Amino acid sequence: MRFQSLGVAHALALTVSVYFSTALAADAPPAAAPAHPGKAIYDRACAMCHNNPEATRSPSLDTLKAMRYQTIDYALTQGKMQAQASALSPKERATLVEYLVGAQAASDSWIADFMCPADRRTPDLSAAPTVYGFGFDEKNHRHLTAAQAGLKTADLSNLELAWAIGFPKATTMRSQPAIVGKTLFYPVPELSRLFAIDVSTPKPCVQWVYEHESPLRTSPTYGELPDSKRKVLVFSDLSSNTHMLDARTGERLWKTHVGLYRFSLTTGTPILHKDRVYVPISQYEISVGGNDNHECCITHGAVTALDAKTGAKIWTAHTMEEAKPIRDRGDGRMLLGPSGAPIWNSPAIDEKRGVLYVGTGEATSEPAAPTTDAILAIDLKDGSIRWHFQATANDIFLSGCFGEKKGLNCPRESVNRDVDFGASVIVGKRSNGADIVLAGQKSGTLWALDPDTGKVTWRQDFGEGSPLGGIHWGIAYDGERVFAPINRPYGMRGQTGVQKPGVHAVKVDTGEVLWTYVAEPDCSGDRKERVKSCDTNIGLSAAPAVIDGGLVTGGLDGFLRVHDVKTGNVLFKFDTAQKFQTANGVDAKGGSIDAASIAAGNGYLFVNSGYGMFGQVPGNVLLAFRPKPSK
Repeated sequence: MRFQSLGVAHALALTVSVYFSTALAADAPPAAAPAHPGKAIYDRACAMCHNNPEATRSPSLDTLKAMRYQTIDYALTQGKMQAQASALSPKERATLVEYLVGAQAASDSWIADFMCPADRRTPDLSAAPTVYGFGFDEKNHRHLTAAQAGLKTADLSNLELAWAIGFPKATTMRSQPAIVGKTLFYPVPELSRLFAIDVSTPKPCVQWVYEHESPLRTSPTYGELPDSKRKVLVFSDLSSNTHMLDARTGERLWKTHVGLYRFSLTTGTPILHKDRVYVPISQYEISVGGNDNHECCITHGAVTALDAKTGAKIWTAHTMEEAKPIRDRGDGRMLLGPSGAPIWNSPAIDEKRGVLYVGTGEATSEPAAPTTDAILAIDLKDGSIRWHFQATANDIFLSGCFGEKKGLNCPRESVNRDVDFGASVIVGKRSNGADIVLAGQKSGTLWALDPDTGKVTWRQDFGEGSPLGGIHWGIAYDGERVFAPINRPYGMRGQTGVQKPGVHAVKVDTGEVLWTYVAEPDCSGDRKERVKSCDTNIGLSAAPAVIDGGLVTGGLDGFLRVHDVKTGNVLFKFDTAQKFQTANGVDAKGGSIDAASIAAGNGYLFVNSGYGMFGQVPGNVLLAFRPKPSK
């Protein structure tokens, strides 16, 4: 499951004064600084999770202290931490936030200084989009030609850092840009803003900014409304609202709430196809269901179709029926089910068959529906499910249901693996021209399915997987090969065995492994200080990208790599887990590369660095690489 406790934290520990007693002798040690009153609240209400970030998938205390006031306050009062913070009084919440990040909201005054001059303020949208959405195209190939990217394979082995942009008090860079011509439409979720950034010259600048009261969540998709030919952007926020903007001006055209339940969440990028927007819906009840005080569980995933012109809902395809009472938990209260099957990924469109494909996650309560840990083919017109393929049955999983002591909501019997389909499905072709559906699972398995029936064509197993391991955020396809990155943070539950962190190239026709690159720890120089888990947390979790003949991958240890698609040889390697001088004058550093972080266009390779979840390395920087000039 891919629950992202995004929005749970902010920045800067409050500086405390140290008091010295004048009565002490000159050589006596100074008295200890008095503890901030918020520390006791943190220790009581927060430490159990945030001091164990790998096990609980929450931001660490250090990451919380690097976030912004607005984000933590939103999380505690309106966002994902409402339930956990409900026992705190308003005064206690304010004291807790002050302990973590200080009493002042983060300043974004840099934006005004970074605006483009008047003659560069309007995006030129005459070109076809280079990056349309999460998958770069409607079939989620995540593949760009040399002409689209402005980069050839030879260029990818000869890159240099062109510029960096830092974003103050951000820690988790999780969303890639849509790219049209010389404009990046780039969201920074923790800043609650989407920026139109002009990259037409060596010095980038901001053309317009869209700001919302709640943090943003997904990457954007770019497209055109069929009647008016208006160029638009569509994306979702942390409150499960889907937004449509005019791409030229940043004006909001409509906003629609798509959440089905209190714990609904939008994570996968919405997709604009013809006159409809298709929005995948996930959930975060998994994170609270293990609490005995929670009535578990009712939330399930879905895809909702919206009218692209108005945002009105047309249909909703539910991943299962509504939950109902199943059994007494043992304390007189009822367990509810079925629940689960969230959709974390972005839909792939199969226009020939009139369907979209999505992958689902695990169940969160009994019974596990047959649509959990599954691939669904959903009719574009009416939302009916044409077929489904379940990869792992009876996978019921809740955070907190580990070890010998289990809560009342924990499943009696379950494989308890949390091996959902987090990676977006790809619609590809075999060498004989036949279509094929490709899907990567956190079990460590790459699947190939018949698009008409959902039957398995082939499968390739790379290990045992885990809740954060296996194939995590995405796969890529170049017409002959599908590339499957493997995330395996060492030392975590279920991660002993044959699975190795790295990336595999697999022949689309047969499932044959053509080459494998295994990532190795690098703690050379001062990396042990910059990347505290440099010897263990080296998995490849981020969705990769194919550019001409190069495969671009990002590691949790901060390494950006470009591989030759035919051999796996490393053509380029760069350590992003470091401090950077930025074009906008904001202090910035990189960290883990995760989620949706890699894109290209206008002769640049763009990479996010920093992901402060799951015990990974936070950061706040967007990096742009270009070929070194010839001498």
